[in-house]
Amino acid sequence: DKLKNLLELLPEHDLPEDLKSKHCKRCVVVGSGGILHGSQLGHLLNQFDIVIRLNDAPVQGYTDDVGNKTTIRMTYPEGAPLSEHEYPPASLFVAVLFKSVDFNWLQAMVKNETL
Repeated sequence: DKLKNLLELLPEHDLPEDLKSKHCKRCVVVGSGGILHGSQLGHLLNQFDIVIRLNDAPVQGYTDDVGNKTTIRMTYPEGAPLSEHEYPPASLFVAVLFKSVDFNWLQAMVKNETL
């Protein structure tokens, strides 16, 4: 029931047109473990068609190593980056919800309530 009620609050959306029209040929997933630190691979990562960043994988201040392109940011609510600079306007944010508290968080966000 909780999930059903929450889904009724959400507007129906599809993928952004620029993602729908892409025939994804080369994708890369960038985590937040720090393995890219010092790698100088940013220019290579920016060449991928789709760049998926997980959780709070930072971009600002690390672009030489991790690039600056973010197509999709996927995260648990508690793993979301706090800086607004980590959410480029053209990127898609995907909240990964699985715990009861995650659904409470989403409901508070949609209703602009304090959690």
